[in-house]
Amino acid sequence: MGYEVKGHENKVFKLNKALNGLKQAPRAWYSRIDNYILKNGFVKCPHEYVMYVKIKKSCNILILCLYVNDLIFTENNPKIFGNFKYKIIKEFEIMNIDLMSY
Repeated sequence: MGYEVKGHENKVFKLNKALNGLKQAPRAWYSRIDNYILKNGFVKCPHEYVMYVKIKKSCNILILCLYVNDLIFTENNPKIFGNFKYKIIKEFEIMNIDLMSY
């Protein structure tokens, strides 16, 4: 719909290749954010590959979960939460950082 060739209105175009590399976009996004998270001192959970943990010397813990296109994080110190939130907004185009709701 929206693209027609005169005399061939009843024909359909077959795509031989994904537009704009859409097949690779999720993999590229995951790779980029995974590298960023690991470079910032997080350790990937050996049992759940989408979960990362960062433990500081002062027993402050930051837990991050990456699920499809959502990033969920929690901590035991509000200062760490604010610092991480600021860093992640600077690095990535984030649509909405807010408290989680059901």
